[in-house]
Amino acid sequence: MLHPQAAALLRLMEEKKIPPVHTLTAEQAREFYLVRRAVTQPAPPDVAAVRELKAKGPAGDIPLRLYRPAGSRATDALPVLVYYHGGGFVIGDLDTHDVLCRELSNASGCAVVAVHYRLAPEHRFPAACDDCVAATRWVHANAGELHLDPARLAVGGDSAGGNLAAVVAIAARDEGGLPVKFQLLIYPTVDARREMPSHTTNGQGYLLTKDSITYYDGHYFGNPIPVSDWRASPLLHEDLRNLPPAFVLTAGYDPLRDEGIAYAQKLTEAGNTATLVSFERQIHGFITMGKVIDEANVAVQMCATQLKQALQP
Repeated sequence: MLHPQAAALLRLMEEKKIPPVHTLTAEQAREFYLVRRAVTQPAPPDVAAVRELKAKGPAGDIPLRLYRPAGSRATDALPVLVYYHGGGFVIGDLDTHDVLCRELSNASGCAVVAVHYRLAPEHRFPAACDDCVAATRWVHANAGELHLDPARLAVGGDSAGGNLAAVVAIAARDEGGLPVKFQLLIYPTVDARREMPSHTTNGQGYLLTKDSITYYDGHYFGNPIPVSDWRASPLLHEDLRNLPPAFVLTAGYDPLRDEGIAYAQKLTEAGNTATLVSFERQIHGFITMGKVIDEANVAVQMCATQLKQALQP
């Protein structure tokens, strides 16, 4: 059964007449995403420091935001999570996920570097992948100056960002020179075929819909969708061996649920360590909704605990 708080949120979204994303232009969708955040996000917790940075990317500078956890010293060489925000590769930015990054940093004791990769439709696939790999390499290369520990680096993201985290982990393994110790995959999109049962059973009525996924895919991939490209579908990569330990979080009323479950299973079958946790009564996107959904705060703490354990000295 859908959690009562999630059900109440869905009713509230209807009352506020926030239109379905697939009926909007990309610019309008970005504006309404910020409106929704004001309804669902808790107040941003204080951290020790926030710093705006720019990484060199394949098509220019990539904006980054570095968070250092409350109680840390400026000179501490902290473990770091490089975080890629969700939003279907079309919406979202450093501000939409600011609260989550602060929460993860404080709860884990790790630094967090959030990446604002290029968005579609202005920049189509694989621009986001290329930016995230480049930004993560930049963080690793500049760890000393940033007072980060380059040997304790994790990647993570939610939804589209979960895809990008999986892509960076695979690319780091294949290209070398970037030691990724852990991957945090929050209801990731990892199979661009969109054929798994949860796309049908959860395709309408739970915020992320079949229509909105088609909208995002059209903007990001264009037509035809390159489903066999492993960057679009990490689940279909022919070799998932020797990847960093993963924590995969899914939601029971999410169209992407079955993709995340299948990816955790495939990582395990390939000999990796993968922990799967499903919040069976929740909807897609719930982890950033701590103002109205209590289980969001439970999920944040769970992710932070996994991160802290994975990156301990």
